[in-house]
Amino acid sequence: MNTIALTAAAPRRFADLPSPRALPVLGNAHQIQPARMHLQLEQWARELGTPYRMRIGPLQVMVVDDPEVAQTVLRDRPSGLTRASMFRPIFAELGIDGLFSTEGDDWLPQRKLIMGSLAASNFRGFFPTIRAITERLHRRWQRAATAGEVLEMTQELIRFTVDVTSALSFGDDPNTLEQSGHVIQDHLAAIFPAIMKRTLAPVPHWRWFKLPADRRLDRHLAAVHAYAHECIAKARARLAAHPGAEPANALEAMLLQADQPGSGFTDEVVVANVLTLLLGGEDTTAHSLAWTMMYLAADPALQQHMHHAAMEALGSESVCTAHEGVRELEVFEHLATEATRLRPVAPFLGLAATRDMVIGEVEVPRGTQVMTLFRPAQISPRHFSAPLRYDPMRWQRGRGHSGDGDAAVHDPRAYLQFGAGARVCPGRHLAGVEMRLVLSMLLKHFEVELACDPGEIDEVQNFTVTPSKMPVRLRLRQPAAQGGVRAAPAGAARCPFGHG
Repeated sequence: MNTIALTAAAPRRFADLPSPRALPVLGNAHQIQPARMHLQLEQWARELGTPYRMRIGPLQVMVVDDPEVAQTVLRDRPSGLTRASMFRPIFAELGIDGLFSTEGDDWLPQRKLIMGSLAASNFRGFFPTIRAITERLHRRWQRAATAGEVLEMTQELIRFTVDVTSALSFGDDPNTLEQSGHVIQDHLAAIFPAIMKRTLAPVPHWRWFKLPADRRLDRHLAAVHAYAHECIAKARARLAAHPGAEPANALEAMLLQADQPGSGFTDEVVVANVLTLLLGGEDTTAHSLAWTMMYLAADPALQQHMHHAAMEALGSESVCTAHEGVRELEVFEHLATEATRLRPVAPFLGLAATRDMVIGEVEVPRGTQVMTLFRPAQISPRHFSAPLRYDPMRWQRGRGHSGDGDAAVHDPRAYLQFGAGARVCPGRHLAGVEMRLVLSMLLKHFEVELACDPGEIDEVQNFTVTPSKMPVRLRLRQPAAQGGVRAAPAGAARCPFGHG
């Protein structure tokens, strides 16, 4: 039996772990609402302790929340653990069986396809496009602030990330920020909730008979795939017209790789991976930024501090002007990192054991689903000082210093929003660039005010965790002389949003 996380204790049997009460056949599936699954798993962790076991239909699941075990599990991919077995058939039948869902012999070639395309598209060369789309967002927000409009910020940010990711992935900027109801945004919005529901369904009924919701999903998928194939035709035409030219986007880079003799990559594989980039880039970054808005709105002193930081970094420009300047905006990414420490958009990850093994102190039979919860460690005093406080400066201070001058605990290994090991998120750099540009632009030009009681905002899991709503009113800042960065606010406030 393989041991991937050693402990001093003798291994426990999986069957001896505590478990919530289950029903025959269904197991615990009837107790889990897809939109609240992460909250139910976290509640059972508090009630039962971890690790615990549960069952979804025939699937046996072990739930853990120890970050060292999580790190070890994530780094034992894909040899010891693979994506949970229910995922790949669902992704395959939707035509999006790309890097996210592939395993085994299919995974490494597709990893090279994705990473090669991102390297070939060259962020330095792509930066002017991201900057232009951020300037478009700035103009849109200026108009809304002048008119006193309340913005549904989650949708605003999804428009932004759809434009950026479409331009990077397909070379096609749909401009959803200025053109409402664009086909790609409307259709993409339907896919992740459907994946979540199908993953948890005890019986895959859609394979034998389709409900109205399944037929609607088919129409959304048909539109997205038609869009992808249209973009492929355009990309091939441009490459043919300019032989030897550098690829202008990820799709062209993938096509160049796929067209190499013996590559084994079909257009369907290319489409699946470009759609993987589009879906992943659109959802996670937008929701991370939306949660950040909530915490900024609660802390005017932090907003003022970050306004001065933005003034110093951006000078007279509305948006960062050059790729070289992005490095100087790291503190703005810390705002989103801290928000997703408290409100993780990826609250757990499910993997399947490929062989009998010991995980932590438990003997895990082959085929068991191992589910790692991320938030319990991210809000634990074992890993972060004042863990329920929204304090983005902790990422600047790092280990050893608290805001009050006391010794601090700061364990970045307990923050796993981008994964770890060989399957760490390939889009993390793009996400960081987008966060830095949007938040520095926002805080230079606007004050942020939440237009509802924060207690009304719920966490909704649609594969990633999104706010149920995020109505925000932006106020234009008055022009002022550029000044130095003020000292960070002393002791950011205790989290007022349900995690502290």
